[in-house]
Amino acid sequence: MKWKDWDTNIKVRLIGEFFVNLLFWMFFPFMAIYFSDELGKQTAGILLVLSQVVGVITNLVGGYCADRYGRKKMMVISARGQAASFVFFVLANSPWMDSPILTFIAFSALGLFGSLYWPASHAMIADVVEEKHRTEVFAVFYTSINISVVFGPVLGSIFFFSHRFELLLACLIGSIILAFVLAKYIKETVPVKKEILEQVGPDKKWHEAVWEQLKDYRVIASDKLFLLFILAGILVAQTFMQMDLLLAVYLTEKVPEQTLIALGNWDLKLTGEKVFGYLISLNGLMVALCTVWMAKWMNRFNEGRVFIFSALLYGVSMLVFGGTTMMWVLFGAMVIFTTAELMVVGIQESFISKLAPENMRGQYFAAAGLRFSIGRTIAPISIPLTMWIGFDNTFYLLFILAVISAGIYYVMFRAFDKKVKTNSTVETKAKPALS
Repeated sequence: MKWKDWDTNIKVRLIGEFFVNLLFWMFFPFMAIYFSDELGKQTAGILLVLSQVVGVITNLVGGYCADRYGRKKMMVISARGQAASFVFFVLANSPWMDSPILTFIAFSALGLFGSLYWPASHAMIADVVEEKHRTEVFAVFYTSINISVVFGPVLGSIFFFSHRFELLLACLIGSIILAFVLAKYIKETVPVKKEILEQVGPDKKWHEAVWEQLKDYRVIASDKLFLLFILAGILVAQTFMQMDLLLAVYLTEKVPEQTLIALGNWDLKLTGEKVFGYLISLNGLMVALCTVWMAKWMNRFNEGRVFIFSALLYGVSMLVFGGTTMMWVLFGAMVIFTTAELMVVGIQESFISKLAPENMRGQYFAAAGLRFSIGRTIAPISIPLTMWIGFDNTFYLLFILAVISAGIYYVMFRAFDKKVKTNSTVETKAKPALS
């Protein structure tokens, strides 16, 4: 699908969202560091858990609102809400005020409006792009985000700690521009009202929609294989969710200033927080460059072995991160970490579709998201854990959780393979009787 064939809505959004994402990644990875410094690790951990809970709840109603009220309407409301949140974010970090609590409220509000924005955003692409081209368009947006991840943290490591007010002011201006562009230049794409009413019901309230979605998660309790898959996913998520939490705090507190490159009399020295920015950028660069290649490569191997090895690699990366303060070893740890991430990117969705009965795939995919929503909610506890048991023991604990996850994957895939063989045998025996 060529650029000239893209719907105007998608073109406008791709360009606008790229610049906003770039600004977002200039401050987002460093918020755990900020809250730990300003509020203490224990308070920071509790507040970050609460902000994730708010995001999970909001995400449940995001899709409902996009269907009920329209894609454009929800995106514009969300963009304006984010702009309003940035007003308080800027004020709380301005020459006139320094308020970590107001910063947390504004940061949480940004997450809330983001949870309302993205379901409408994805639905709009599905509305205007033919099914055969959707994967390609989603891939372009995914690549755009990862380009932002490459450059944003490096720039953020420079500006966030020394020019935070100016950085957040730029974010405010960018969010205002995006809200204006969305309101003026994109069109509504939601199906006609009659179709919406048929899907969500004329009298259904938002809390009823949430309750129905929560009831869909009952599939977990009735499918032991799927329950093991979710449990393993939640445990391993405690490692990869630490990228902007534990790793951010650890690198800032423990990694001394070091020389990255030296040429003659010139050298580039990085402090711990700048090393962190470069590590996040390395992760984004590897994801942007290697996702497609790695997905094709992993398709050659048994799915169970891929999930197990990925979990073990996450665990190893935690040991390496926690066992060194040497810059180049830390870069090596990030390569291991990102390799673990890339291994399962391409096969997760296809495996869920294998677990799910045809008539329940929507419920299974919705429930599968609990791996990340519950994992993301629990992950900030690692920050106060460093106070209670220390950095070393916290990284050891994450390694153990990853190993347990690998063990659960092993048990689950053995049971899954046995189930597949049993079903295949039953079908083979049934064929003569049917002929």
